[in-house]
Amino acid sequence: MRALTALPDAARAAFRSRVSGDPTGAPDWVRDIARVGTGPGWFEPDGVVWRVHGDLSTLVGGVAALLGQAAHPLALAGVQRHSAYREDPWKRLAGTARWLVVSTFGSAELAEREAARVRDMHDSVRGRVAGRPYSASDPVLLRWVHLAFTDAFLAAQQAVGRDLTARFGRGWPDVYVAEWARSAHALGATDLPGSAAELAEALAAHRPELAPVPESLRDFLAAPPGLSPPERVFYRGLSGAAAHLVSPAVAPCAGVPGRGSGGTGRITAARLQLRTLQLALGGHSPSEEAARWRLGLGPAPAWAATGTAA
Repeated sequence: MRALTALPDAARAAFRSRVSGDPTGAPDWVRDIARVGTGPGWFEPDGVVWRVHGDLSTLVGGVAALLGQAAHPLALAGVQRHSAYREDPWKRLAGTARWLVVSTFGSAELAEREAARVRDMHDSVRGRVAGRPYSASDPVLLRWVHLAFTDAFLAAQQAVGRDLTARFGRGWPDVYVAEWARSAHALGATDLPGSAAELAEALAAHRPELAPVPESLRDFLAAPPGLSPPERVFYRGLSGAAAHLVSPAVAPCAGVPGRGSGGTGRITAARLQLRTLQLALGGHSPSEEAARWRLGLGPAPAWAATGTAA
C-alpha cells in the first residue's frame, strides 16, 4: 500500500498532463473553472453528475463511448474528415475532456461559454458520405453522439466505478441520464431520454442506421500511438473492459462483445487498476478542485496557492 501512495510526483504529473493536454496538468480552461463565475453551475455540487464525471471510470467510459459513436457512419465521417485524431489522438482527448469537465464543474457562465465554443466548431464540420449529407450541428446526429456517450459513461460507472447507490439511492442512473441531457441540449440536441430505460430504447431505435466500425479504427482505439510501455499495459486493461460495456444494441457494429457477454475478469481487473490509480492520484481531479475552491468547498488548488493563476 505504501508503494502505491508513494507514486512519484513526476508520474502523477505525467498522467494529469496526458489527459489535460497541458504540461502543468491544469491548462487555462481548468483554471477558468475556479476563476469564471461564482455560482454552482449546471449541476449540483457533489451531485450525481459530479460524482460520475469525477470518477476514474470515465477512462473506461471514454473508450466505450468512442466505439459506440463510431458505429454511426455520419458521426464517423465527421471525426475522420475533420479532426487529426490519428496524428494527435491525445490532443483530441484533451479537447473532449475540456468540454466534459467545464460543462460539469464550471459555473453556468463558463459552461454556456464552452457550449458556444463547441457549437462554433461544429458549424464547420459538414460534408457528404456515400451521397448522404452530414453536419455536426444536426440535432439528430448530436442526439446520437449524446446517447452513445451517456450510455457508455453510465455503464462504466456501474461496472468499474464507485457504487453510488448508498449515497443517491437505486434511482441514481435515471438522475444521471436526465441531468446530463442539459449539456447536449446546450449544443443543439433534441428529444433526449430522461431515464436509463428510455436511453436503452433510444439506442436500440438507431440500429437500422448503424454500420460496422472499420477494423483500422477498432485497432487504433485498442492501441493508440504515443503511449509509453507502462501506459500501454494500463490502457490495454481499460480498453479490454470497455469492449464489454458497449450497449448490446451497438456492440455488433462496434465489433466488440458488449454488455451481457461475459468479460467479468477484464472488468474486475480494470476496476482494480482504477482503484490503484486513485490511491496514487489521491483526492479530486484538478477540475473538481478548481470548482470546489470557487464554491468555497475546498482549499485553493496548488497552482493558485503558488501564485501562478495570472
